[in-house]
Amino acid sequence: MTIAIYGRTIENNRSAAVQELFNLLEKEAAEVMIHKPLHDFIVKSITLPKKISLFSSHKDLPGKAQFLFSLGGDGTLLETLVLVRDSGIPVVGINTGRLGFLSSIAKEECAEALTALRSGNYEVEKKELLFLDSMDLFTDLPYALNEITIQKTDSSMVTIHAYLDGNLLNSYMADGLIIATQTGSTAYSLSCGGPIVAPGADVFILTPIAPHNLNVRPVVIPDSGTLRLKVESKDSTFMLSLDSRSATVTKTSELTIRKTPARMNLVKLAGRDFFTSLRNKLLWGMDKRS
Repeated sequence: MTIAIYGRTIENNRSAAVQELFNLLEKEAAEVMIHKPLHDFIVKSITLPKKISLFSSHKDLPGKAQFLFSLGGDGTLLETLVLVRDSGIPVVGINTGRLGFLSSIAKEECAEALTALRSGNYEVEKKELLFLDSMDLFTDLPYALNEITIQKTDSSMVTIHAYLDGNLLNSYMADGLIIATQTGSTAYSLSCGGPIVAPGADVFILTPIAPHNLNVRPVVIPDSGTLRLKVESKDSTFMLSLDSRSATVTKTSELTIRKTPARMNLVKLAGRDFFTSLRNKLLWGMDKRS
């Protein structure tokens, strides 16, 4: 079994958990591929397995790695999309961060996860991706797992004219607009008042960020449609983000967003339930007064 490892930096209070993971990989006689920046950061503080190699880009993984382990929180896992792309390599989210909806495997469950991968006792969730259709923006990887976000770059609001299949949906005067997948419903969209959507629902969510008109609320639309956005800004610029990747757009632009046949594969341990995870992570039904 060949496992690629990706992460940012490892905080001191989490290094013991990361060391335990590498110890387990050594015990399993797994071949380990480590992202070079991570390797350079941990090589002096973590005892690494004997069978390791380094990788630097998405080109190094297809045909070699069977799984990609993401060490961190959901933000770290979102970055792995740049590495797995359309290779189909399943991503295993080991949560060394805080909340962790995507990085759903606790750091204490690494041994259980490795056993499950060996035996095939796991599920693969095929996560829908947003596709940004633009000739000159994010041409290397125009996909997003959680959301595509438009935001102002100064104190002035932006105006975003949204059309669904050619019909005007709304003109949003706001600090920005989030177009989220059902996966992204528990991320930025949720913090801005958007609804939580169960996995498998064929929808996108449009959630305004601090709208000027308080009657403007989040809208759920079918993902079979094509969303066209015309963006205006007094400052002549706005920020466009695909998950953790962003760019400043310096002209009035028209953007087209739709779903893509491409999917990102996330590993889930067998028997895990989305709503149980919600209750545990959001503390639903728990009265802290007692």
